[in-house]
Amino acid sequence: MKKKHPFIYWMPRILSILLILFLALFSLDIFDGNYGFWGTILGLFMHNIPALILLVVLIISWRYEIVGAIAFILAGLFYIVMVMRDFEWYMLIWFLIISGPAFLIGILFFINWKMKKNPRKG
Repeated sequence: MKKKHPFIYWMPRILSILLILFLALFSLDIFDGNYGFWGTILGLFMHNIPALILLVVLIISWRYEIVGAIAFILAGLFYIVMVMRDFEWYMLIWFLIISGPAFLIGILFFINWKMKKNPRKG
């Protein structure tokens, strides 16, 4: 099957990689502490669990776009729910920075899945 819209195909995948790398950047603060080698390795792993989960989701979504659509939208909602426990007004920008791209990626995966499911005739 030809990919009629390469933009819609590649954009959620590229944005997913960028979001995962952005989330992985937050783990670099582990090097500020004196945890030793194994403590640092454990800290890096613990900090990167969300990025690793999204990486697995991206690998699955590369073939099954509906998985990416559901998972990235749920990831954005999960982040909002977790931050809302101790909500302050300035956290609204956090929603836009973290959840905004997740929602956009989920929507783009959904559009890609919908276009693949119902190709235009002609």
